[in-house]
Amino acid sequence: MAMPYPFTSLLLLLMVVPLSQAANQSPLPLGSLPAVPTLPLLQALQTRAPGSPGWHVGPAGGQPLRYMLNLYRRAADHEGRPRRSRSLGTNTIRLVQASSHGGQPWAGRWYLQALTYHLEGQPEAEHLLRATVVYLPSLSLARGRLLCALELVAASEAPKLLLSPTAPPHHGWAEVDVTPYLVLRNSSIGSLALRHVCVHAGRARGHDAPVAPSRPFLLLYLNDTQAGLAPPAAEPHRHRRDTGTLAHDLPNYLREQRGEKSDCSLRPFPVSFAQLGWDHWIIAPHRYNPRYCKGTCPHLLRYDYHAPNHAVVQSFVHQLVDANVPRPSCVPYRYSPISVLMIERNGGILYKEYENMIAESCTCR
Repeated sequence: MAMPYPFTSLLLLLMVVPLSQAANQSPLPLGSLPAVPTLPLLQALQTRAPGSPGWHVGPAGGQPLRYMLNLYRRAADHEGRPRRSRSLGTNTIRLVQASSHGGQPWAGRWYLQALTYHLEGQPEAEHLLRATVVYLPSLSLARGRLLCALELVAASEAPKLLLSPTAPPHHGWAEVDVTPYLVLRNSSIGSLALRHVCVHAGRARGHDAPVAPSRPFLLLYLNDTQAGLAPPAAEPHRHRRDTGTLAHDLPNYLREQRGEKSDCSLRPFPVSFAQLGWDHWIIAPHRYNPRYCKGTCPHLLRYDYHAPNHAVVQSFVHQLVDANVPRPSCVPYRYSPISVLMIERNGGILYKEYENMIAESCTCR
């Protein structure tokens, strides 16, 4: 049975090589590549890869990246499988960096920095659920501390609004809910203007160099309605007796085929993002193992294959009626998602869960 997803390009096909081969080996000839299912995750990621118009940033770093890495490790394992205990409440989280303006922020003990978060051009498939600004309310210095807060800058002449954290700081970070200030009347997302206000509490000397606090960043919790493939069509539940009922009328066939063991099973096919040259913008995981199903389906389909009744009948027809009717094919039955942490073209950081990207079991149909 042909798989429905073509390779993204001949270039990707040539570059996708199992990890068991050394990185310094020359690529395999096209004819020697194993016949494996396509890799839809690479299709989804290729649209975000460097080289597309608008890409102008290098590798990300600093505290925003460390924050998102910690979030990723809480939400997914080293292979990218989302943890069942995760509590993100969504499949997409985008970190937006602020642009600053206003000249010299330091004025004596005070640090005043105007920040703007530009949110134009968000994909239509991503629906905003919640938005928070993350910042460090306190920073230890050599002498004293730096105490910080955030103010909302309204478009009108209204006084600035001091924003309060929604919960006690976690690992030093505080979050402020700014969702009401992003959702406009037409349900679109505009920009957000804040002022980062800090004061140096403690002794300071005139010749001390000012320490700039970490710039707050915005987290958008989004529901991406197109994050991955549609799940396979659900098969109607089939009881264990279905196969037995069909085979009950064929005792000779059953005795002849009882000893045959199918080798239809999951096979690994790990792909390193470093091999694709994507490791400088895909932060985690380091590799993608979609796995695939390969092997001959047994003449008598066991219950643990979850094969539909049509496949059972097709197998009998192939053996007893017409050999020109093909036997059922070994294909994936159940899938799991994968979580990816990546750098975006504008310098933002994106956590996204892609559905149905890792084959977990096989069936015959």
